[in-house]
Formats: sequence, C-alpha cells, structure tokens
Amino acid sequence: MLLNTCAPQHFKLKCCTLIDFTANCCEKFKLKFMSTFHGELIHGHNMKFQLCFIQGVPVIILLHELSEYEGVWSILPALPLLSASYGRQASWFFFIEEETTVTLAAVLQVLSRYQVQEEWFLGRRLHDNEASIIHHYAFSEDPISFGYPDPAAGWALSAPLLQRLAERLQHENLKSDFTIDLKHEIALYIWEEGNGPKLTAVPEFCTEQRDDCATTFTTYLPNCGDPVLKKDVFVAVKTCRKFHSERVPVVKATWEKDAGLLEYYSDVPDASIPTISLGVPNTERGHCGKTFAILRRFLSQTLPKADWLLIVDDDTLISLPRLRRLLRCYDPTEAVILGERYGYGLVQKGYSYSTGGAGMVLSRTAVSRLLSSGCSCYSDDAPDDMVLGRCFTALRVPITHSPLFHQARPNDYPETLISMHQAISFHKHWNINPVAVYRDWLQDAQPRDEL
Repeated sequence: MLLNTCAPQHFKLKCCTLIDFTANCCEKFKLKFMSTFHGELIHGHNMKFQLCFIQGVPVIILLHELSEYEGVWSILPALPLLSASYGRQASWFFFIEEETTVTLAAVLQVLSRYQVQEEWFLGRRLHDNEASIIHHYAFSEDPISFGYPDPAAGWALSAPLLQRLAERLQHENLKSDFTIDLKHEIALYIWEEGNGPKLTAVPEFCTEQRDDCATTFTTYLPNCGDPVLKKDVFVAVKTCRKFHSERVPVVKATWEKDAGLLEYYSDVPDASIPTISLGVPNTERGHCGKTFAILRRFLSQTLPKADWLLIVDDDTLISLPRLRRLLRCYDPTEAVILGERYGYGLVQKGYSYSTGGAGMVLSRTAVSRLLSSGCSCYSDDAPDDMVLGRCFTALRVPITHSPLFHQARPNDYPETLISMHQAISFHKHWNINPVAVYRDWLQDAQPRDEL
C-alpha cells in the first residue's frame, strides 16, 4: 500500500512512523506528524496520507514531499507522479489523514478480498441526503445514489485504476477548473459518468472504534495547549446597509460575545451596530476592495496589535473558542493563512485559496508580507478569497486547510461526517434558523472564561 500526505510548508515536520511487524503484523501503527515551536508540541494539521503495499510492506509517501508543487494536495495532479514512481511495484494505493489509525494486518486482509488486477475504488461510503450546493446539486433527483469516500477512514485505489486515471489526466481536460469538495470530485472523476467504477463500501474502514475496524479516526481539532487569548484575534465582519437589520442581529445573538476585538465594516456608518465605512462602495460580489482595506486597517496604528486576523461574512456562523484552540497549533510569527481550502486550475499549475464564507484566518506576518508585495485587486468586485490565494501562491505561502471550516450550511454535508467533528464554522442563513444552527453545532456546552 502507499500512504499519501500533504503538510503545511510553514511546519518543520518530524515524522515518527511506528510499524510493528511482530505477531504476524497484528499491531496497530499510527503516523504522527509533529512540529515544535518555542518548545511546544504542535500537530501538523494539514496533511493527507497514503499507504502503498508492495509485497505486504507499506511504502509511506508524504504527498508534500512527492513534488514541490503545492497543488498536489488535490490528488489528481499527484496521480501521474505516483503511477510513474510506484505503478509497477504497488498493488494498492491507500490514502488516509494524519490522525487516521491503521491496523495493518486488518487492512491487508480487507484488500485481499479484491482481485488486484481489476479496477477497484474502496472506502467508507458517504452520500448526500439532499442536493447540495457544494456538489453543484449533482444527482438532485436521487442524491443518496452516489457515494464518495470519507477521507478520515481511508480510501484505496487498485494499481490498474490509478494507472488508467494517470494516463487519462495526460490527455483529457477536467470539466471544471475548481476544486471545492475533493472527496466528491475524486469520486465523480473516477466514476466518469458511468464508464468507471463507483465507490465500493468497505465496512472495516471506520471513523468510530469497533473491534472489526481496520482503520479508526480521532479528531481534526488537536490539543496543542491552552487557546490563544481573545486579544490575540481581531475579527473583521463584512456587511452592507441592506443586511444591517437582517444578518448583523444574528451575529450579535450568537458568537459576537466571544470576540475580544471585533469591528463591522459596511458601505455606510451605522452607530447602532456600530459599523465602520472604509470608503469602498458596496459590490454585489467579490468584495476585494473592502477586504484589502481591512488588511491595511489591521496593520495600521488605529487598531490594537493582534497576532491574528479573522475575516468573515455577516452570514458566517463561527465558534471563536474552538478557533482560538486551533490557532494555538500555529506560529503567528510565520506567514499563515488558514481556512477551508479550495483550488483553481490545480491540474494546470493553478493556485489554492481559503474560501471566504467559511472564514479566512491570517497571521499578522502573512498580512504584512502580502501588502508589502504590492499584490492587489484588479477591481473592487474581484473575488477577494481567490485574489488572496493567487497573491499568496506568488509569495510561496501555502494555504493551510482545516476541514473544520465550512463554506455551506450543516445540511449541505453528510451528517455522519460533520457529527464527529467539532466544527469551527458554517456559512449562509438560507432556509435555516441560524441561531439554532449555532446552538446545535457550534456552541460549547460549558464555554471557558478567557481573557
């Protein structure tokens, strides 16, 4: 099997791989990727893994070491490289996350049920319960009919399938330039409108703890120590006049109380909120001009000096206590941009970006490097998140992904997937009660008092 990972470039990773082949390979092994900043143990929180079994012995590949190209996290650009390097030796390619625990003997036993000379796509099956915007409403008449893998449980490709996909990528353009939900898009690409295999569900690939599980999973929210302080995170809420009475009250009724430093930025000043006008006209989409004005204000002497900047929409729902816990895992003196990572044109050497609705987190160092570079909007209504992604790619600053940020509503994701996560954010108020969503998915039962 082959193990595939993708790590944030600003982490100096130490790899500790524990594989016990005694007792007929019945021991569990777990891959841990850690980084140390200022004596603190930091978990690398942006990785995927892949195991490759060659004659029963796993070859472990860290995806970020496979190529200097940052876009290999989206898997498809990595397939030709994997095929060229391991296609003749490996029987299976097995992708897992950084906190996935693998029982090697059990995985080998599962894979032995399938003919290795055939094309197989194996994993823990997820499906949409209703047509989802993040999947472009695919299979809207019967969303349950299409399955895609849970990356936390691991998913496998047989060597013949991976080799065919790699060859296909060399001669065929993708139907979409965007990478939004990788696991669903991988499944669609493999299925090839019915010409390729669908996902075969493997019950032994698990996220919960069961005796018959070959894989299990812990959490995407590591414990790196005490949360960063409220004063270390400045929150910028983008709004406009027409949403002052509709969306802003939801923010005030839910998560505003957890912010130590927060300002609302609008096209008009409104003392009742209050809002601040940055002199940028409101645009129906994009908001790049407003976002860059926020970045400049963040570095100015006008505001208290905070380590982190969080930029959200006025219809973003977010857990600031969980975010502060996650931020303890990162070094604010390095250029860090964190959120839900999307991609544009990644097979053609494009760029990654942190999608805006889920919340974009930038270290002060990242903001300083960005503004010093001269990179800017090509228009006020340009898509701010994509422009930031393009700028940071030019600066060789990687986008750090956390699956705890969500660009859409909870019902746009499989409940079995998000119910095991401590989500940090959701986005959009459409056809939901946003206060109830915040209470059910984001509000901790016993929040801690923090300065």
